[in-house]
Amino acid sequence: MRKIEKQLLKHILKIDDVQLMLLEEIPEQAEEILGELLKRYNEGEPLEYITNEINFMGLDFFVDQNVLIPRPETELLVEEVLKYVTKETEILDLCTGSGCILVSILKLGNCIGTGVDISEKALQVARRNVKIHGVKAELRKSDMFNMVEKKYDIIVSNPPYIETKVIDILENRVKNYEPYIALDGGGDGLNYYRTIREFFASNLKPNGMLFLEIGHDQGLAIEELFKEFDTQIKKDYAGHDRIAIIKL
Repeated sequence: MRKIEKQLLKHILKIDDVQLMLLEEIPEQAEEILGELLKRYNEGEPLEYITNEINFMGLDFFVDQNVLIPRPETELLVEEVLKYVTKETEILDLCTGSGCILVSILKLGNCIGTGVDISEKALQVARRNVKIHGVKAELRKSDMFNMVEKKYDIIVSNPPYIETKVIDILENRVKNYEPYIALDGGGDGLNYYRTIREFFASNLKPNGMLFLEIGHDQGLAIEELFKEFDTQIKKDYAGHDRIAIIKL
């Protein structure tokens, strides 16, 4: 049995690896469903959208085609934020999407926060994940900072940062299924960072910090964009630019 078949079968039967190994026979109804789900996967649909689930930071999240599928690299963003979080810390998550970043920080850091997104459908997914994990989070529809009314200790964001021209050459599972609005960062991929640069300081408390996920080759551009501030670029495990930490 192929790996993908095993993953789908575990999802269908709601069993773990050990239970799957001990399974002597696949129920007929489950086999029919498996065939349907395999067809969707073979046609290009991402596994995460088929199962509506993904593990991120050791936590299980609901995802669908209204939100970007969380990547392993984004866990580095959460890990960096958690180094600075206390119970009193208030977090703002811009472009919250599924809420995986915000919920993970609030759950693991035992703090409170707000997530904003321009997509109401994405916010519905985020609300579901907030409820699943029982964290204290406010979710609000907002075009970036438009509806943000208070100051926060930490602002975090994984905004769209792919250059528009590059989207057409992404693999089919990404460009054909993941929401375009969550991918497109404009001509040079920096549109959202420019907006963040313009408004973030007025939405941070004194000594506040901004944490950004960035594209693999955007470190120098981000340093230039935030040159008036104390800016540090951190690399991912592959040695690529990945996280920007900006201090007031």
